[in-house]
Amino acid sequence: MAEARQPLVIDVVSDVVCPWCYLGKKRLEAALATSGDQAEIRWRPYQLDPTIPPEGLDRKAYMEAKFGKGDRLKQAHDHLMEKGAELGLSYDFEAIKRAPNTLDAHRLIRWALAAGVQDQVVTRLFALYFEEGRDISDRGLLANVAGEAGMIAAEVRATLDTDQDVDGVRQEIAQAQKIGVTGVPFFIFAGKLALPGAQEPSVMIEALKQARETA
Repeated sequence: MAEARQPLVIDVVSDVVCPWCYLGKKRLEAALATSGDQAEIRWRPYQLDPTIPPEGLDRKAYMEAKFGKGDRLKQAHDHLMEKGAELGLSYDFEAIKRAPNTLDAHRLIRWALAAGVQDQVVTRLFALYFEEGRDISDRGLLANVAGEAGMIAAEVRATLDTDQDVDGVRQEIAQAQKIGVTGVPFFIFAGKLALPGAQEPSVMIEALKQARETA
């Protein structure tokens, strides 16, 4: 009888306010469904803009400052909406009113790994932000997400009011930058094969194959 293959470890460096990271998550899931590979996905932190204050910023003004007031941002959003729809993903960029600082969200994601519910928490945070326009820097909301995933919401809420794992998250981000991560999503298959960007599922399937061969 053939020995069962161990799940392939995939580290995903991402930020939960990165629309391409949400698309990359869906494409990875599609690739895994097609290939039949079993994977252990570990979500690693990155902040697209750590300078955003804890209370966040008005998203419209923030995005206009970055992309200008022309059609550039609309074109980017339209493209993402088209690509997302192919995988059942429904972006609602107009619903997003705040550009949040994601440090607390990454702390929750870190704790969710230890609790065994990390992917569930990440999925919910992406959906809350990109499909419902919720402020994912709100600590009450983060505690509710934790509770929905089976964590103890009251404990998470209290811990968010401390500095626990603030340095740990920042150190992980620094480590990612040290190995050359300058944008997200960034996928690392079996600790060896790196794949930047939200690549098409076919590209990810090939990466899965190569990672299996070298694991």
